[in-house]
Amino acid sequence: MGALKLKITPQSRVKMHFSLTLPDATEIISTYGDEPLDFTLGEDTMEQMLEFALLGLRTGDEQDLLVSGDDVYGPRDDTLIHWLERQEFAPDQSLNPGEIIAFSTPEGEELAGTVLQVEGERVQIDFNHPLSGRQFRYRVTILDVEQAQDPDGNDTSTTGSNIS
Repeated sequence: MGALKLKITPQSRVKMHFSLTLPDATEIISTYGDEPLDFTLGEDTMEQMLEFALLGLRTGDEQDLLVSGDDVYGPRDDTLIHWLERQEFAPDQSLNPGEIIAFSTPEGEELAGTVLQVEGERVQIDFNHPLSGRQFRYRVTILDVEQAQDPDGNDTSTTGSNIS
């Protein structure tokens, strides 16, 4: 009889490969061919909906989902599109349409903006998440699952619920 494979539950520690790909096969991000992602569910490593899709999977499972960016990152919001003056950017900053630029808010928070267009000395930036309003494919391969534990190291899974 083979080893029992643990089921992913809230707060499970998971090691996995994943990729996000647009319908036209443009790869947004992938860990395949690189180091896998190793994280604990519920620690804000991934968007909550993407973590939710992992629940119930086991070591060796693969999943391929078509996901709406609106469901994960919220719908597009036209009030997040702004015109900025070119002088607000570093002189050597590339500002080609489609490029994603990192910004810092006055509170020190990091924020990404996508260059939409440049007109003379003005630059139009979209501060919506780049995947808002778009569909993408979320593919995962589960490499390892460890039982959820509380801060004292006690198993928090319900008896028998993590093993079948």
